[in-house]
Amino acid sequence: MADRLPISVFIIARDEADRVPLTIGSVRDWVDEVIVVDSGSEDDTVAVAEGLGARVVFNEWKGYGPQKVFGEALCRNDWILNLDADEEVSPELAAEIRGEFARGARHAGYRLPILPLYAFQERGHPWTAFHKPVRLYRRSMAGFKDSPVHDSVVVREGTTGRFRAMVNHRSFRSLEHHVAKVNSYSSAQAEDLERRGRNPSNVTLVILPLLAFLKQYVLRREFVNGIDGVIVSHMYAFQRFIRLAKARERFVQAKKKTKAEESGRG
Repeated sequence: MADRLPISVFIIARDEADRVPLTIGSVRDWVDEVIVVDSGSEDDTVAVAEGLGARVVFNEWKGYGPQKVFGEALCRNDWILNLDADEEVSPELAAEIRGEFARGARHAGYRLPILPLYAFQERGHPWTAFHKPVRLYRRSMAGFKDSPVHDSVVVREGTTGRFRAMVNHRSFRSLEHHVAKVNSYSSAQAEDLERRGRNPSNVTLVILPLLAFLKQYVLRREFVNGIDGVIVSHMYAFQRFIRLAKARERFVQAKKKTKAEESGRG
């Protein structure tokens, strides 16, 4: 226990029995506690997590932000590391975090590079790790927003540092899983866009897929991954497009409903 850092790790999960062992295993030997917030798994997630030494707490799903705010409240340490059940702290990152704490952990929060890895990829390229959210932070100075769709840490005071080593992110078990996950998540995004009155224009719907592909393939350097990068870029373009298409559908349906109600009153 003397070698453990005063960090609480919390992980939100549902039906992640096949992936959460890698997540827990990447941190359990050097942090103070690991907590899994389960939202109703129908597989062996709870038993697997508890078997690996994690404390499992059930909380009904109300969205990404609320679930992570709930997870924060369970932690006994001021320092919190949030991981998703499909992520793994690389040995290099674990060593870098240890080194920073040995120097006194000078910042209120730290950005962690997230390296995306697909099932068909043998390894990722560090050039593609463009997502660098704050995931390690002091709860007294930072914390998650409670948005049901956009889960991100806000640093309220103090400075933000950055680590160089990676969190490996195996977000999708397969391309089929990617499509299913995007289908579910994009529906929540479309509802959020409708609530804010953000009806996408026809021009946006035409241009966005091409721009999204180029953003992923060129600006995020997926070209370094060869044909794998082409596939990943097309999938990114699809997930950016479908949320807008669904938002437009909701606006069209709402307009039809309004016209029908007006016709009925007339």
